[in-house]
Amino acid sequence: MDPAEEDFVAEAFADLVRPEDVAFARTQPLGTLGPPKMWSPRLTRLAIAYDRRFPGGGVQFLVRRLREVRHYLTKPVLAAEVRAFVRDGFTPEAGVVIGHSLGSVIAYDLLRREELGVVGTPGPGLHTLVTCGSPLGIPAVRRLMGITDGTFLQLDPLIRWVNVYDPDDFITGGVNLAAVARGITEAPVNNGIGDPHSALRYLRSVPVARAVAGDRP
Repeated sequence: MDPAEEDFVAEAFADLVRPEDVAFARTQPLGTLGPPKMWSPRLTRLAIAYDRRFPGGGVQFLVRRLREVRHYLTKPVLAAEVRAFVRDGFTPEAGVVIGHSLGSVIAYDLLRREELGVVGTPGPGLHTLVTCGSPLGIPAVRRLMGITDGTFLQLDPLIRWVNVYDPDDFITGGVNLAAVARGITEAPVNNGIGDPHSALRYLRSVPVARAVAGDRP
């Protein structure tokens, strides 16, 4: 990681860890979690703190996902190409967009930029956004999108937003979006202990099926 990446990952960890986990991490040797030479002592301590809250090796996956999110949000040309690729995949009959993990950030970005039409406008008439395992609940991610603390995520009022989350999802910190998004419906699920962030398990969940069908999750 370069210094800017490390600062962002550390900021995200700091958003998610609890004071008691930070206190615990200060008492542990730096070799407790992974090879310390790969990460700075600051990041390693935060990783130990997060691993205490979500044990099982999810820390490295979270770091990887955070780096992907940062790459998308800090490379405007690449981000525009990604949005165009996704946008071009929609047909006029498409009414629902589902975004998992980084995909939820891209989907929200498309809609907030009004690069995907809603019902009553030319082009695909989207009426529902479903986010699954979304890192949009992490303040550091929203800040990188230019969304200041205290500012709500919001979409066109014609779009129904359903957020499906697992409280044990180590990529999201187990948080939902209710406190930071307006007009959103939250739907908790249990994806099991094997991989609570699994896209397949999210997509197979009842709330996602109901949202796609137009029913209440």
